Amino acid sequence: MELETMIQELETPETAAQLARLYGNDPETVAKQKARYGAMIRQHRKLFGDRGKIALISAPGRTEIGGNHTDHNHGRVLAAAVNLDTLCAVTPRNDMTVQFHSQGYSPIEIRLDDLSVHDDEKGTTMALIRGVAAGMKEAGYRIGGFDAVVTSTVAGGSGLSSSAALEVMLTGVLDALYNRFDMPYVLRAQISQRAENIWFGKPSGLLDQMASAAGGLVTVDFRDPAKPEVQALQYDFARKGYALVVVATGGSHADLTDQYAAIPAEMRAVARCCGQSVLRGVTVEELTARAAEIRKSAGDRALMRAFHFVNEDARVPEQVKALREDRMEDFLQLIIDSGRSSYMYLQNVYGPGTDQSLSLALCMAEEMLAGKGAWRIHGGGFAGTTLNFVPTAEIGRFVETMDRTFGEGACKVLNIRPEGAAWLRC
Repeated sequence: MELETMIQELETPETAAQLARLYGNDPETVAKQKARYGAMIRQHRKLFGDRGKIALISAPGRTEIGGNHTDHNHGRVLAAAVNLDTLCAVTPRNDMTVQFHSQGYSPIEIRLDDLSVHDDEKGTTMALIRGVAAGMKEAGYRIGGFDAVVTSTVAGGSGLSSSAALEVMLTGVLDALYNRFDMPYVLRAQISQRAENIWFGKPSGLLDQMASAAGGLVTVDFRDPAKPEVQALQYDFARKGYALVVVATGGSHADLTDQYAAIPAEMRAVARCCGQSVLRGVTVEELTARAAEIRKSAGDRALMRAFHFVNEDARVPEQVKALREDRMEDFLQLIIDSGRSSYMYLQNVYGPGTDQSLSLALCMAEEMLAGKGAWRIHGGGFAGTTLNFVPTAEIGRFVETMDRTFGEGACKVLNIRPEGAAWLRC
């Protein structure tokens, strides 16, 4: 297909409508996305030549609103897909080779004949490509090689889950190129999580992948991780006078796998003291009654983290109820309570080898938002971002102050994206 014909198809009303749905309906935003998609088409043609119709696959980052470190112990979460994404321009090949060019990184070439776990690939994009392909093949989907150009506005280490966006995007690529692009979003999430856990080597829960795959604002109950219960919510924060703003404080998650892994491991150690494999179902009363035994067996920090889990898991349905009943003031207080529990008991705001930038961001947010907004740690913690509910009238001051402190562009004002993996059919 002619290059300019593909570029011209980006200008159709149908394409504009889909871009507005994914990124926001501001005309300037839509125009920027048209330019971004056009640049991806040109780059693919430059690298790989005329390969026919180029598929454009997008998967969103996510914001965790409630349920900090609860999913891995079968808890409940409140999360949303956001208007930052990982975007791929891709064409199929007639062999099992993958050529993967991601902006800002060295090109990757692997073959999908071998889908086994490679220990020397752990922590790399190669591992995720191989793991997603393996998961799809095991689930009965066809796979094959592809030539891909990738860019992302979900920065690595930003706390918006760049890895989940990449994984869900990869399921979309193989689904679009070799299947019918109708994979259930729960399966997308499960395949993505398994690739991250086993091939990549990071013991994450299912929250990130589920929020990215499902799209929209959702509450998820992971009581049975094989069959997570997902409920869509409708709530327009902007109409209520609030924006979701994340503040990236400059830290990276890249070297923090051990600190993340310690949280579910310690929680499960406490669960075993209570005769269970995970903490879901353990009560505050049980933790209190067994405190001396648990301290001796699992340690003080593990017990505090268990108290965080039990209370945070109970807090999520209260947050959902507050939104459904349009009690915004109560909802904001629950967000603050969640953040304080993470800071004091989960202890994932800072740790060995990390600085105090997240602590400072939370301190400054409280000074600016007390009595009118909310603030908390976002995502895994230790480095990355904070999540803030900022009154519309305060956005300019809040963003200017945080950008001045943590660097230009530290703040991202987020929109909730209604779709998970998307195929732009221009």
